[in-house]
Amino acid sequence: MPRTRHTAFRDEGGRLRYEELMGEEGFSSDSSLLYHVGVPSAIVDSQVWELPDLSTTPNHPLKPRHLKLHDLPVPEPVEGSTGSTTGGANPVEHRRLVLGNGDVRISYVVAAETSPLYRNAIGDECVYVEAGSGTVETVFGVLSYRQGDYVLIPRATTHRWLPAEQSRLYAIEASSHIGPPKRYLSRFGQLLEHAPYCERDLHGPGEPLVSTGSVSTGSTTEDVEVLVKHRGNGPGGIVGSRLTYATHPFDVVGWDGCLYPYTFNVEDFMPITGKVHQPPPVHQVFEGYNFVVCNFLPRKVDYHPQSIPVPYYHSNVDSDEVMFYVGGDYEARKGSGIDVGSISLHPGGYAHGPQPSAVEASIGAEFFDETAVMVDTFRPLELGEAGLAVEDPAYAWTWAGRGPGPGDGGPALYSNS
Repeated sequence: MPRTRHTAFRDEGGRLRYEELMGEEGFSSDSSLLYHVGVPSAIVDSQVWELPDLSTTPNHPLKPRHLKLHDLPVPEPVEGSTGSTTGGANPVEHRRLVLGNGDVRISYVVAAETSPLYRNAIGDECVYVEAGSGTVETVFGVLSYRQGDYVLIPRATTHRWLPAEQSRLYAIEASSHIGPPKRYLSRFGQLLEHAPYCERDLHGPGEPLVSTGSVSTGSTTEDVEVLVKHRGNGPGGIVGSRLTYATHPFDVVGWDGCLYPYTFNVEDFMPITGKVHQPPPVHQVFEGYNFVVCNFLPRKVDYHPQSIPVPYYHSNVDSDEVMFYVGGDYEARKGSGIDVGSISLHPGGYAHGPQPSAVEASIGAEFFDETAVMVDTFRPLELGEAGLAVEDPAYAWTWAGRGPGPGDGGPALYSNS
């Protein structure tokens, strides 16, 4: 690193390093300075990247939805004559859209293959690791990931995923930036004492790849392709391009600044509990423009002698609520068909809450063993092709204990026990 920013910085042979400022909000917010061996603008080709299906279908007529993500098929790798495998899913190209709107898109993928180099120029990504482990190589260095991690990748960060084992990844892609809620931060950006996590819980990348001589994706002097998701006239205003660079993007020899990828594991989140049931904002972990991310974790519950630990019925008049159930035994949903791997969508305009039998059953409980990731949006969510493919059509009627009307498949009975 040079002592002074924006000054000549040369290697031992006198060759100039190339400085890149990666910054948010037009030089007016967080940024980092990266020093490249090659010119970071040097592209030699650009082709269309045909993205997977990003079309959406409105939630109309309005109803709550149950989507069973573990029912999505997983592409199986095929072993070739050389002993290598092909055809399996990777964490970038094989994401399938579950829900989305103009502010955020939620996708899901089960992947064991290494992804291509990738950059999301639409917004930040927050990828929850439901299962699996591996690494994410970035222009800043390498991140390790494991089950329960959120992997936060700033907009336009070139990176690739290298699963060490089959990984179930729940990708929350924003059209904005994602970070800790402002109420958790001091005016200078430090996490405050009332926040449910602190700086030591955030794990940034290690040394840049080139500085340790460990660029694992090829020579820094050969043409390298990067898949870029960016703004355009496709579904949701998103299109893809394949940019070919004259030098490898992982040629950064050093960087500093406040904008970089990091991981945060749910084990390090400290749940906030109370005498009676606490509302979802106490479980918030991140926020983006027009949406929030919360996590519900194993915890002691309400200690008032007459408390009802499961949520009260509530109308989210300004938002849609998405809950992804990833572990434990979710008390409020017993009798609904919800299980690990399920998503529930409870839209604005519909009052929702626990299954009727769960209310009485929860009284006297002292501990909930449950893990779920929640996304609340302030614009209505529409269903992607993956969400439509795995919907449980019985879910909407489970509170009533009977089936839909004739227009929705005729009479049927469902148990709330």
